[in-house]
Amino acid sequence: MRSRSLRLLFGGLLSAALSNLAPDASAAGPLVPGYGKAITTVGDDFEDPTWEYYPNWPKSSNNIDKRTRNPGGISSNSRWFEAALRGQPDYVQRVDTPPGGLPGSRGALMLRTLQSGIPGQPSNQDQQDDFIANVRQRVGGPISVSYEPSIVTRVYLPPVEQWERRSGSQFAMRAGVRGGPENEEYWPGLFIQFQSGAATKTRQDSIFLVIRADGRGRDIHSIPVPQTGWWTLGMSFTADGRVHYYAHPGVDNLGPDDYLASYVPYNMPCRILETFFYDCFNRDDGRSWSTPFVIDDPTLYVVRGGEKLEAYGQRFVQKPKPAATAPQATQTAQPQTTKTLQRVAPPQQRVAQPQRQQQMRK
Repeated sequence: MRSRSLRLLFGGLLSAALSNLAPDASAAGPLVPGYGKAITTVGDDFEDPTWEYYPNWPKSSNNIDKRTRNPGGISSNSRWFEAALRGQPDYVQRVDTPPGGLPGSRGALMLRTLQSGIPGQPSNQDQQDDFIANVRQRVGGPISVSYEPSIVTRVYLPPVEQWERRSGSQFAMRAGVRGGPENEEYWPGLFIQFQSGAATKTRQDSIFLVIRADGRGRDIHSIPVPQTGWWTLGMSFTADGRVHYYAHPGVDNLGPDDYLASYVPYNMPCRILETFFYDCFNRDDGRSWSTPFVIDDPTLYVVRGGEKLEAYGQRFVQKPKPAATAPQATQTAQPQTTKTLQRVAPPQQRVAQPQRQQQMRK
């Protein structure tokens, strides 16, 4: 299967979202990510030792030079594909699960990038690549927030000495959503940012989470990251149009105490979830590899409508036959089982001051 065909199938058919509407859903407070039914046909566990990613070079750089470069990259199980806008990370590799990971997990996925701009033409600017989950094809269309979807990912942060020595965003977990009166597309997310001590008076490196975005489109400086190793990140989407952000160190399930904040990003209430994805950032100078982050068990949950989505997706469970050139090796993990719904009244948001204004919906 050619991933560009997938992207044509995915593009802009909002009518598909109507088929996924659920009745009379309203949020009573922030929804803890990971509650409801896990959709096993979306996401990955990276446990299959034959897991591979077929990059189909050269990759896209449509955001810079309007070049898409067919066919795009795709995973051997068709659960992941290359972004047509910015292209895929240069290194997509199944690896042994780093120490302290989910119990029983033997495989996870490392994501890194080098040429994050135009292939072979370094820009000497900060750029990024995207690694995108195939959601819409595998559940029959985008998912209405009336289903109350959420996303949970375990992310391994390597020791600080392995980080790219560049201040700024290093990695992100994000979602592709539509909202507002015209169902405009935007991409909220949780960003992992690094501040090099070389640029501070204390000479101390620091890491912190940044939330994108508040109602004015600003990035919000959230909690510090005092330790590397495994972290659990989550985002949920409720029928009142808000996006809720959660995080904690370790691999335990998220709970109410892990709540960071809730926003209506860009003052455009979220209406449908189209996909989720991961960003790798680096200095596009042809020499600086991005920080080697590892993800495990990225899982999509819904509070209602899960049986319908799961039934549709089962037709894709058979092993696919993607068009491939030079393959890259990689690995898989197991989605969690259904959990009891848990809500809490909004606690005080654990966020600090807004950062400087960002370009909207970048």
